[in-house]
Amino acid sequence: MTIDERLLKLVDKLCRARKRSRSAFIRDALETEIRRERIRENEVRPAQGYTRESVASGQFDISFNEQDWGAS
Repeated sequence: MTIDERLLKLVDKLCRARKRSRSAFIRDALETEIRRERIRENEVRPAQGYTRESVASGQFDISFNEQDWGAS
């Protein structure tokens, strides 16, 4: 893996301040980015599905008599 010298200096500075190894810092950064990407995919995928499959008028309508609001 090749890391730009400027970026590596910034990483090393953060590592010294946090008293962590470079490997641990980079590993955590990679895991965080992978988690963010999974979250983004999980947010985008349903939106894409709704875009592809438009809702028909009245598709989710329910008659007032069928609704159960519990005991009143």
